[in-house]
Amino acid sequence: MTYNTSKSKALFERATRVMIEGGSSPSRGPANYGDYPLFIDHARGSRIWDADGNEYIDWMMAYGALPLGHAHPRVVAAVAEAAAGGTLFAAATEIEIEVAELLQRLIPGAERVRFANTGTEAAMAAIRLARGYTGRPKFIKFEGHYHGWYDDFLVNAHPQPIASLGHRRDPIRIPDSSGLNRQALDDTIVVPWNDLAAVERAIDTHRGQIAAIITEAVMANIGVIPPEPDYLRQVRELARAHGILFVLDETVTGFRIAPGGCQQFYGLDPDISTFGKALGCGFPVAAFVGRAEIMEALAWGGVLHYGTQNSSRVGLYAARASLQVLTEDGAAAFRHLWKIGEQLGAGLRAVFAETGTPAIVQQVGPMLQIMFTDRPAIRDYREFCAHVDRDAYRRLARRLFGAGIYMSPSAALHSVASLAHTDEDVRCTVDAVRKALRHGD
Repeated sequence: MTYNTSKSKALFERATRVMIEGGSSPSRGPANYGDYPLFIDHARGSRIWDADGNEYIDWMMAYGALPLGHAHPRVVAAVAEAAAGGTLFAAATEIEIEVAELLQRLIPGAERVRFANTGTEAAMAAIRLARGYTGRPKFIKFEGHYHGWYDDFLVNAHPQPIASLGHRRDPIRIPDSSGLNRQALDDTIVVPWNDLAAVERAIDTHRGQIAAIITEAVMANIGVIPPEPDYLRQVRELARAHGILFVLDETVTGFRIAPGGCQQFYGLDPDISTFGKALGCGFPVAAFVGRAEIMEALAWGGVLHYGTQNSSRVGLYAARASLQVLTEDGAAAFRHLWKIGEQLGAGLRAVFAETGTPAIVQQVGPMLQIMFTDRPAIRDYREFCAHVDRDAYRRLARRLFGAGIYMSPSAALHSVASLAHTDEDVRCTVDAVRKALRHGD
């Protein structure tokens, strides 16, 4: 039967008459999907169905926001219970305490918790808190790390021609958007990742002015690029030696790698860490947590963080249900996530070897991405920009749609295993990739 997406096409034409690029985020539109995106109608478990009725194995899982898969029955029941009692009070609720206590038990550095709505907002608040607590204006941000669309962060976060980046000892700061405040990046120091000497130089150049070093635990918006062994701990020690706060952005990695995030997995003790995506299990719930002494700077609005939607009642019911599922039976869910992720990664590597395809799989357990490259590994943003064939990946991802496999068509994103994925999902996906590579365009 011919793969048909005519309803998605018609919906996109309708959408363009009322929304820019036919949607509410560029990642959902033609920039990633070509002529028009797929319009998703419903989902269950590891599967999604589009408006034309096509069924797909979903390896994107809402950019990692769904560690349990789609419509997990315990989350659905929790949401129904919450909504029946009122969706929002903008007042104190017991569910806030319950979820904060859960986070405190799970996350090593969560002495105090503050809820927000998105990862972007949590990262904004974390940097404001670091500046307020230290009385210093500047912070270090790494090339290729995406902390949301806040002006101060929106630099060197998306792939660029390698020639435009400057020398790695003195990176050229490239804003990722028009419309930024002209002074927004004055206090943003950009350095390459996985390069401890670069961090040392930046600290020496701006001695006494740096409030924080913010880093993703795994670079996750430039494919998947893991930290070098012991790198994050060394950055943490360097920050501590200079009175700089170490901010770990776990918006992507939180509740996907380990119950306590990458800080548990890598043995870190950040001063502040941020969470989003998987925390809300499909709802806009985020949090920033940290040492009590630092978080206390929020008291009485000393470092201001307001929000009518903070600690959404329905979202926190979903978060509580999700965290309970993820951590019961000795956190068995994470063992499943790792098993499925590693099976998929191994299967893809075997297909690349079998077909002679110049591609690798970069991976941290349940998080993985295919990179078309002759290199054995990609270790930072510059290597990604210079040595990864993003068009080859995009062509593969679009071919896989027709085989019922849904991966993000952007090479700068990644796939993720969920509790709902099965061994059969892995087998079907590996077979589809094999056929796609053999038959080409």
